[in-house]
Amino acid sequence: MNKLTPGHCDLDYFPTVDGCLQIGGTSLQQLAERMGNTPFYAYDRKIIEKRILSLREKLPSAIKLHYAVKANPMPELVHFLAQQIDGLDIASQGELRVALEASMPSQHISFTGPGKGMDELKMAIEAGVTLNLESETEMLRVAKLAETTGVKPRVTVRINPDFELKSSGLRMGGGPKQFGIDAELVPGLLQKLADLDLDFLGFHIFSGSQSLRAEAIIEAQNETLELAIRLAEFAPSPVQLLNLGGGFGIPYFPGDLPLGLSPIGENLERLCEKAKTTLPEATLSLELGRYLVGEAGIYVCRVIDKKISRGQVFLITDGGLHQHLAASGNFGQVIRKNYPVVIGNKMASKEKEVVSIVGRLCTPLDLLADKMELAKAEVGDLVVILQSGAYGLTASPTAFLSHPTPKEILV
Repeated sequence: MNKLTPGHCDLDYFPTVDGCLQIGGTSLQQLAERMGNTPFYAYDRKIIEKRILSLREKLPSAIKLHYAVKANPMPELVHFLAQQIDGLDIASQGELRVALEASMPSQHISFTGPGKGMDELKMAIEAGVTLNLESETEMLRVAKLAETTGVKPRVTVRINPDFELKSSGLRMGGGPKQFGIDAELVPGLLQKLADLDLDFLGFHIFSGSQSLRAEAIIEAQNETLELAIRLAEFAPSPVQLLNLGGGFGIPYFPGDLPLGLSPIGENLERLCEKAKTTLPEATLSLELGRYLVGEAGIYVCRVIDKKISRGQVFLITDGGLHQHLAASGNFGQVIRKNYPVVIGNKMASKEKEVVSIVGRLCTPLDLLADKMELAKAEVGDLVVILQSGAYGLTASPTAFLSHPTPKEILV
């Protein structure tokens, strides 16, 4: 088991051999040589497979697993996932292309997000994917496009619920939100939808993300089903699809504990039984992103300089916030916390040093680790940021200062 800085939870996803981290059966140093240069992202397919197997074992078989492509849209990764899960959820035309090229049947792809463009909507309708309607304006726009495409659009209504996922990292529902249609307005919208040439399939209800509390997720899922049951009374046809959202979090910071799946699975068993009588034609799905891929990825950069400034040691790397914004604390953190970081080629080193790790950007925000006790590193050593499989490269401002974009590899 890899011991991190005191206070961080122990992470044992990647084994260590001769003091060097192993990813997908390959040593970090060999992988760096194979990649040709640093920085880079690497994703371990066996860790992803293990996560999917755990979900299949602990959740009801009736629950369909969908992957939220926004978490990591690397085409090879999405294609790999598409062979093992039940659906893909996308949020742009670019992600739609990736999903279609991954050989996922179009009826198992859903398109969500506010402000979909006309070209995106037209492409989605023609491809036969399911559109999650975000507003009445969008609904009317889709109906108008249907007249020109000759295809009857498959649609669900995305609902902004009158509750939220408590203790979530990002609250996507409850209160005023740009996402979905307020629950109290949905009955009226469904009445209008009934007069349009749209194939109504059901509801999409996503209340929040990145929760590590099983009881909060259970409460939100219970309320989600109850809301869907109430609104189904106003639907123009029986509900066939109910996306329960996601919210499953992964540990990043000191004090974080892994999410317990067992109680969630037990509760979903009860919800599936209830849905058999209240929504008998509905298929229930979960939309998971970081929970499927987050812990399977690492970001690797190399120490290119080491300096001491007024007693503080700085490791300067060839990476930075432009390639991993989340690790810098500038992607949603209110109070900056350190991601789990290791010196990947010195995992067995007993010589420690308190250091701050920075990139090469001309801003003090370019901080990848702040005063962490790590193995004593020198120029040429490899810094590894764990928990980097989701919202890493594509959530970062890669054009900032015009450095090359790092490569990605699935191993």
